[in-house]
Amino acid sequence: MALVTHGNSEFDRDTAVTRRAPGVYDAHLSAGWTIIRAVNGGYLLALMGRALGDALPHADPMSVTAHYLTASVPGPAVIRTEVVRTGRTMSTGTATLVQFAEDGSEVERLRVLAAYGDLGALSDDVRTTAKPPAIPPYEHCLGTDSAPDGRPAIPGSTAIAERLALRLDPATAGWAVGAPSGKGEMRAWFGLADGREPDPLSLLLTVDALPPTAFEMGLSGWVPTVELTAHIRHRPAPGPLRVAITTRNLAGGFLEEDAEVWDSEDRLVAQSRQLARAVLQG
Repeated sequence: MALVTHGNSEFDRDTAVTRRAPGVYDAHLSAGWTIIRAVNGGYLLALMGRALGDALPHADPMSVTAHYLTASVPGPAVIRTEVVRTGRTMSTGTATLVQFAEDGSEVERLRVLAAYGDLGALSDDVRTTAKPPAIPPYEHCLGTDSAPDGRPAIPGSTAIAERLALRLDPATAGWAVGAPSGKGEMRAWFGLADGREPDPLSLLLTVDALPPTAFEMGLSGWVPTVELTAHIRHRPAPGPLRVAITTRNLAGGFLEEDAEVWDSEDRLVAQSRQLARAVLQG
């Protein structure tokens, strides 16, 4: 067996996997990355990314699509990977994550299709109309320890909140003080609480770690991800990230979330789109 991890931060320890056979990995889903009782989808994506990065000849996730089949819970899990294709600049693989019911039967939690490459080998040519989100300075944004009326701006009812250095743009944090704007927007400065610097793997967490845009639309409750596709565009520079998420359409109990992640050098380092279920209440 071989332990697959990099570094010794909390994120690295909790996304470590153990290779027990070619393409087969043992993992433990940490309770520290849960929302209510379910394990966060971005954390799961990073965990799968860790296994695929070991199984494939290329190290960097570039496009990762996950379908979330059932809610994952803290505890042991098995990841099985398959190499679909390898090329000179990119490789493609699949991965499934399963847990076990009380009777010992397997329950598949999510299935991933991913393309990996070498982000460091990409061209420096950038032609874009995208611009970094306009977020107030870090010290003027709202975290778990600051809000206009003295209450926490980010309610601490979820374990994952303790793992993150998150500061929300006040314009998108009305939900936390009972005054949602009604707009499908969420913007924040983002980092890991223990100071670990961002990298391509942690970006898979970043795209799905902010509070749901549904909260700012006046809804409450769990917003489970159905499908999530993340594109990693560049290796991020050290320092806090800026994340902007928007929802334009909530219909039939489902909404989309489009995310952009910008690094400290004003580069667009990750993008994602997900389909999620919304609890129509509130």
